[in-house]
Amino acid sequence: MPATGRNRRGPDRVAIIGAGPCGLGCARELDSMGFREWTVYEREERPGGLASSVLDPAGFTWDLGGHVVFSHFGEFDLLLAEAMGDEVCEHERASYIRFGDRWIPYPFQNNLRYLEPDLVVECLLGLIEARGGSLDMDFALWMEATFGPAITRVFMRPYNSKVWATPPGEMASAWIGERVSVVDYRRALENVVLGRDDVGWGPNNTFRFPSTGGTGEIYRRVASALGPRVQLGREVTRIEPDRRILEFADGGTDEYGALVTTMPLDRLVDTLAGAPSELAEAARTLRHTSVSVVGVGYECPLADEKCWMYFPDPAVPFYRATNFAKYAAANVPNADTTRFSSYLTETAFAPGSGRPAELEERVRAGLVSGGVVEDDLPIASLHTIDVEYAYPVPTLGRDRALAAIQPWLMERDIYARGRFGAWRYELGNMDHAVKMGVDIAHRLLEGRAEELWAP
Repeated sequence: MPATGRNRRGPDRVAIIGAGPCGLGCARELDSMGFREWTVYEREERPGGLASSVLDPAGFTWDLGGHVVFSHFGEFDLLLAEAMGDEVCEHERASYIRFGDRWIPYPFQNNLRYLEPDLVVECLLGLIEARGGSLDMDFALWMEATFGPAITRVFMRPYNSKVWATPPGEMASAWIGERVSVVDYRRALENVVLGRDDVGWGPNNTFRFPSTGGTGEIYRRVASALGPRVQLGREVTRIEPDRRILEFADGGTDEYGALVTTMPLDRLVDTLAGAPSELAEAARTLRHTSVSVVGVGYECPLADEKCWMYFPDPAVPFYRATNFAKYAAANVPNADTTRFSSYLTETAFAPGSGRPAELEERVRAGLVSGGVVEDDLPIASLHTIDVEYAYPVPTLGRDRALAAIQPWLMERDIYARGRFGAWRYELGNMDHAVKMGVDIAHRLLEGRAEELWAP
């Protein structure tokens, strides 16, 4: 699809809202194509967006979630290579589910042999008798139809209810793709009978991680290379689509020919002057999760070989814990993993409900009861980051809302991309975001169809 409106010959100026992977990917690509009339506006004082990192007062580095670096796209590979060179750590995934008093290799449904024998039989019979799910089902029905009642009861439903803070029956299932391992019962049965671990599924079975600075180091370097046209601490508060003017919280204004925005789509609609009521109504139906990231640094040597762990048990507040010191030694003070270790936990909650009460204490207790650490380990750091917009929820009405919002925006040369601009969880990884940014740069300057994002 060619670019719309006056941008068929290319815009005279491009404004980019958000210095995360998508926004920086777009700016970098525009620059590499010789187009210099762009500016990135980022409301935070650091680049990276959801892929940024923080250094706490005790010297521990924390990401804004359990990120790992893997890629489907050459465009992201090139950005990573230029930013980090060989300053990355390479890992093979060692991921587990905590189930009762034992660790089950990930994916759960591929490794049923670790369960008690009677539950193994129940899970296998459920898989054999499952009629098969279709992507037009809601997520609750899809889980039952795909995995049968036992796997759904003991793992799929409790885990996904924690992650999404949303009833599965209110979610669509078209987003599944490579996010959920759909195992054939024959393979599951062979794994049990042959005593075989089946852990290679998924695109992140090997991954990379920056050797220093956390995930955010990638985007700090990209932003630094792009120079002062990446403006931090500039929050857009109002957009006038007809006049193509941005207004900022600091009182400033700017004009644009085309606007690339990665701000959450519902917030974007709120900033639009003169937007029709239908747009606001559609935006109000979009749902997302918030996440509290609680990082716990221990004065205890790194000994755990796991990369990350899943926790379906509702008694444990977090749904995932990442062995962050394993990702890179520099994530702990002085890169001294003979003295320090660290775990990054993620607890989801519905927006507006607020962080769960006494969360830090519950996280500390959950790491012990969940078998991650021993009791009474000396704690060197306890650091909490609240992420208001963590994941866009693929609700049953999501696509209908997007169909109302996105065409209206693009008719006015406003391109909402990235995790929360596109509002499509299935396109929510860093490599997806960078690819969307690169694609929109080519659309704007060349009229080339986007290869990833589609209406």
